[in-house]
Amino acid sequence: MIRKIFHQALHISAARGYVPYQDLESKQMLTGLLDEPNRFTDHIRRYTNSLTTQIVFGFRIAGIHDEKLKKLYYCIERWSEVMASSAAALLEAYPVLRSLGPLSPGKRYAEKLQKETDALYLGHWMDAKKRVVEGTSNPCFCISIAENQKALGFSDVLAGYISGSALEAGSDTTANTLHGFVQAMLLYPSVQEQAREELDRVCGTERLPRLGLLALHTGMRQGNPAVAANGNRRDAHAVIKDDEYMGYTIPKGAGVMINVWAIHTDEERWEDPRAFDPSRYAGDDQTSFESASNADPSKRDHYGFGAGRRLCQGTHVAERSLFLGIARLLWAFRFERAVDGRGAEVVPDADDVTDGVLVQPRPFPARITARGEAHARIVRKEWEAAQELLEGDDQWKEIPRGMAFESLMSSNGKD
Repeated sequence: MIRKIFHQALHISAARGYVPYQDLESKQMLTGLLDEPNRFTDHIRRYTNSLTTQIVFGFRIAGIHDEKLKKLYYCIERWSEVMASSAAALLEAYPVLRSLGPLSPGKRYAEKLQKETDALYLGHWMDAKKRVVEGTSNPCFCISIAENQKALGFSDVLAGYISGSALEAGSDTTANTLHGFVQAMLLYPSVQEQAREELDRVCGTERLPRLGLLALHTGMRQGNPAVAANGNRRDAHAVIKDDEYMGYTIPKGAGVMINVWAIHTDEERWEDPRAFDPSRYAGDDQTSFESASNADPSKRDHYGFGAGRRLCQGTHVAERSLFLGIARLLWAFRFERAVDGRGAEVVPDADDVTDGVLVQPRPFPARITARGEAHARIVRKEWEAAQELLEGDDQWKEIPRGMAFESLMSSNGKD
């Protein structure tokens, strides 16, 4: 049931419908970087989170100081710390220890954090459910959840975690990858210039990139060690029966993880795999979904979205968000290394990444400036035009047509 709901929101046709959201949110992100370049992480997070709240709940996040935005990333970061702790690893390896009760400060802290996360997710869901029942909801994921809840009778807590998991997955993963992209631009300035030359050749300097340059985006995302780490999800799967692989016996119930980092840096498959060389993907015009669906695993360009039947269902949406984010950031800005108090460049360490369910570069400084007055002027003009589509509360005056779940809206109003 849950996978069916996710499919309704994230299949290829639904993903195309979200392009107006991605277009508007990316323009606000660019303007935010013009005004506050030192807060690039916050503006990237708002971009991905606002897109996701529109898809899941039907409202947008208007600024980087929004309390809902800050609370989400607080919970994500704290949970990453908890799950990367030695105590969590011990409980994972020896589940019998979980029956000992809240004997450690770490477990008490996790229980407190769980209550905060429950309140966040359930609060989002109950607000969305109220709008659905009243017939005031915009087209969104929660309309389908409400319909299924009415038919199947599952709890509001489960509904809150279905919608909350979608919120978390859509907000954090894409933001982490864009964060890694910024770091890659500092580490590989020559690649930055090559990519920008290609953007200028195709787009010129008088318009923002649109969704027709997917091949450029694909190469940018996959050749970068800082970004490659972001695909190294620690999500464990379990085999449902005894299995064997390359002479190894895998007993029923054993946990199995895809070692994405090892696959992406396999020297037998890639020449100098740690080098950021987007040209290695020249001629590969597959989308991430097409690549993941390829029956020949040697022709898969990356495993950042997982593999098999549990492939990330948000692939179509994420790929478009990454393309617009990367292409427009490259078109509008120069990314240079920050300078410390002694005048020396601050060079980020690509291997200095966070631990946990997802890995991303640890915070680093960057000097981000507009490429020129003309680029800055176009960014501001584009955002000013986009703002005409918004009400005074920075929500859409009228939701663009073609959104998923439109057909369900009339059947989920007041009974």
